[in-house]
Amino acid sequence: MCVMEDIYTKQECFSEERVRQLMAHYRAILELLGEDPEREGLIKTPERVAKAMCFLMQGYQQNPKEILLSAKFREEYKQMVLVKDIELYSMCEHHMIPFYGKAHVAYIPNGYITGLSKIARVVEAFARRLQVQERLTVQIRDCIQEALNPMGVAVVIEASHMCMQMRGVQKQNSATTTSAFTGVFLSNTKTREEFIHLIGTNLR
Repeated sequence: MCVMEDIYTKQECFSEERVRQLMAHYRAILELLGEDPEREGLIKTPERVAKAMCFLMQGYQQNPKEILLSAKFREEYKQMVLVKDIELYSMCEHHMIPFYGKAHVAYIPNGYITGLSKIARVVEAFARRLQVQERLTVQIRDCIQEALNPMGVAVVIEASHMCMQMRGVQKQNSATTTSAFTGVFLSNTKTREEFIHLIGTNLR
């Protein structure tokens, strides 16, 4: 339970039952790995990991489309709106190991705009789930297209995958770029090139 005492207090609230169940599983995992969950350094580890996973997977409890609709405004602006270098942290669904990077998101309004912070929140809501980068890119694109019905949406994600860096092929400097477009970003070469140019200094 969270109680507001000051004019502003940032607090983390967790489902006690969900944390309790996760703790039991992580304690068992420690034992299966050959560790002693009763030793000093690990006594609270199951609880810490349980809460960390609840935080990292919070996107399942969020509705990205509603995030955009909560700040949807009538506006006749018809030029590109670009929010770039949005930091993202997600978990690869194949190994449950993190991947991280930046998202660049643009759209061209068709009568409606949304709050700029909502674009970043949509990225966050989809990223805080078990993901693959390809799906994440498309989900962000489709969400903006469905919520705002703009003339076009462009999404590019650049990310490094720790499943490639710390295990498996172990290629430390590899990066993956994915893109997804709709509307004028597909049909109009100049519009797409403008977008690529605007984010180009950040592409590897």
